[in-house]
Amino acid sequence: MAHGTASSMARAERFTRSIPAMVRAERPSISFEFFPPKDDAAEAQLWQAIRHLEKVAPSFVSVTYGAGGSTRDRTVRVTGRIAQETSLTAMAHLTCVGSSVAELRSVVGHYASVGIRNVLALRGDPPGGLGTPWSAHPEGLDHADGLVALVRGLGDFTVGVAAFPDGHPESADLDADVETLLRKERAGAQFAITQMVFDVDNYLRLRDALVRRGSQLPVVPSIMPITNARQVVRMAQLAGQPMPVAVTDRLDRHGEDTVAVRAEGIEIATESARRLLDEGAPGIHFITMNRSSATLEVHASLGVPVPV
Repeated sequence: MAHGTASSMARAERFTRSIPAMVRAERPSISFEFFPPKDDAAEAQLWQAIRHLEKVAPSFVSVTYGAGGSTRDRTVRVTGRIAQETSLTAMAHLTCVGSSVAELRSVVGHYASVGIRNVLALRGDPPGGLGTPWSAHPEGLDHADGLVALVRGLGDFTVGVAAFPDGHPESADLDADVETLLRKERAGAQFAITQMVFDVDNYLRLRDALVRRGSQLPVVPSIMPITNARQVVRMAQLAGQPMPVAVTDRLDRHGEDTVAVRAEGIEIATESARRLLDEGAPGIHFITMNRSSATLEVHASLGVPVPV
């Protein structure tokens, strides 16, 4: 009976951990991002990665939506399983794409029913992909700040938002990106997580511009250890992000040597993450690609203490 009570208390504590509090703590937050698996084999790989990464006690983990919100149901299911079946704090992703306000309320209700209290609220990419016009659901929302306000109004949730150090594809300039983040903050956002950071200076420029405008929003940079150069370049193109020549040159010099490319990619990720932490970033959000080994190598190199 005592063991059952202790387990229940541990689950309750995990559900109520506040991501804003964790990213403001003295110890840098370390978090991991997964994507929803497409089939049973991919799901087995995902759960293997989750179990390996669980051992370093990350602050939180999240599961993304597919392009155009295409994997919403699977994302909701996997995030719920993480919350229910592991020791991890799960952050839910939620986008406006293809959803009415009623449907968004229903998804938030499901997250709440499995104990999830931390949500990343995103407008999402246009259903037709980057470069196509954005169109909201006829009964939905147009912008992330509206989604932030909706989630905050539905209960005791903490809400994060996306940040774009290299500039949002639809944004005119840095000032426009800063103003967008300030609107999200005014709507109730309590933290931000960036797209993949390839250029640390761009992250610092965005963060410092926010501070000058009086923002209190902690901005957590995302890092993806590069193990497959072509895959990462393609992902960056799909996200509308430039890959710095300094990065591509380092990868290209290894040609088709996959082992050397992987080692270089991990070194690049380690250098970037270490500099980000040295410059005062509140933590690192690792994009894992549903694998654990490269992320664990970078994590070990950083020497971030694991909470007891």
